[in-house]
Amino acid sequence: MSPLSLQRENHEFRNTGGRSEENRPLGFRPAFKDLASGEVYDSRFADGRPAPFHLLEGLPEEVVVQREPGGRVGRVKESIVSGFVLDGRFYTREEAAQEVAALAA
Repeated sequence: MSPLSLQRENHEFRNTGGRSEENRPLGFRPAFKDLASGEVYDSRFADGRPAPFHLLEGLPEEVVVQREPGGRVGRVKESIVSGFVLDGRFYTREEAAQEVAALAA
């Protein structure tokens, strides 16, 4: 996963409920999950503050594979997926979109 792949996901999930802008009012928080370890990480700015959208900068070093000149995260482990946390449960973007659609019905 890279900043470019996050951009692609945001485009793909536009108007589905699978983006922070669309599901934040329902209590979803942007997060990442490491499918290899099962660990879930809230999306954070580099300084540790919660981020209102998906941002790779706050992920722990053990999942960072490459940094760009200047220190920004260029890529993280292949096992990292973006999604959301709601009521202690991780939702993939697809699952969040389905949940938002169900709540709207």
